[in-house]
Amino acid sequence: MSATLLGTTKALVEEFELALLDLDGVCYSGADPVVHATDSVMAAKGQGLRTCFVTNNASRTPAQVVAKLAGFGIEADEQQIYTAAMDAVALLAEHVPAPATVLVVGGAGVEQALTKAGYTTTHSALDNPAAVVQGYDPSVDWAAMSEAAYAITNGALHVATNLDSTLPTERGFALGNGSLVAAVVHATERQPLAAGKPFAGIYTRAIARSGGGKAIAVGDRLNTDHAGARQSSLPSLHVLTGVASARDVLLAPPQYRPTFLHTDLRGLLEPQPQPQRTAAGWQVGDAVAKVENGAVTLSFDGKNVELGGQSVTLSLNAYRAAAVAAWDLADQGQTLINLPDITVAETR
Repeated sequence: MSATLLGTTKALVEEFELALLDLDGVCYSGADPVVHATDSVMAAKGQGLRTCFVTNNASRTPAQVVAKLAGFGIEADEQQIYTAAMDAVALLAEHVPAPATVLVVGGAGVEQALTKAGYTTTHSALDNPAAVVQGYDPSVDWAAMSEAAYAITNGALHVATNLDSTLPTERGFALGNGSLVAAVVHATERQPLAAGKPFAGIYTRAIARSGGGKAIAVGDRLNTDHAGARQSSLPSLHVLTGVASARDVLLAPPQYRPTFLHTDLRGLLEPQPQPQRTAAGWQVGDAVAKVENGAVTLSFDGKNVELGGQSVTLSLNAYRAAAVAAWDLADQGQTLINLPDITVAETR
């Protein structure tokens, strides 16, 4: 799959059978809904797109995720949920079979995933667990991580549900599971097995759980959602409602690049214009981007804008054209100069 933007003449909802939707930063942010998420997901489902909500957040059980989505008006059932806790248990089973004793560092999501798979759970290293499964939960503290360190030092296998350094909340970015895992690794000097995104297994297992079909991944994080999609050879849609900004997208290395771009989940309901290389530069819809002396210059809506120094506001197609031009420049071994913060205007 090419590491640049692709186009579709039909809406993505018509091109794909299954959407693998991230949650935090895509459908909601902490206790708040993400703009346009509910209407877009429900409209896509109404047009026949199947959905699986694939999340690196291991703190909630599938039932709890369903309830949280319902609070925002998004309908789902437990079969449509695949969490990093479930993925970690699938990974654990490849190394330590049930009914082995496993020390839980995390909340109900990790505990339930283990017990459903037939494992015996404990919260004490004194029970000589064969493995430790560590996932994010607000209850995780010094005592819980110390029990993990005791067990791992004594030979237990360490499995992390994911390695996300941060977690988006309504107040900003809080510590993610990866930051807590790093503390245990620092204490034990042993690297864990890691589940979740960006590893291909979570998407492969989520697709299998959902009955297969032509799938697209949707997410806000380049180094997890989209890196995982690249590793899985899946097309992906990036949205600007979470972690990675438009500027981040323009600077993305090939292994992190999305296949399609939009501001939010309305992108599922729209065609994606095909980028074209022309004599004037990279053209996407009515926007053209060209690169001169390491800087990107854009023509759109009757104006010319250079991406350098000052923050800028771009149309959606100008953003797409700028991304293709920036990636093309990077692939030629050149670097963008003074790339500013970029705001992408609402499409309607």
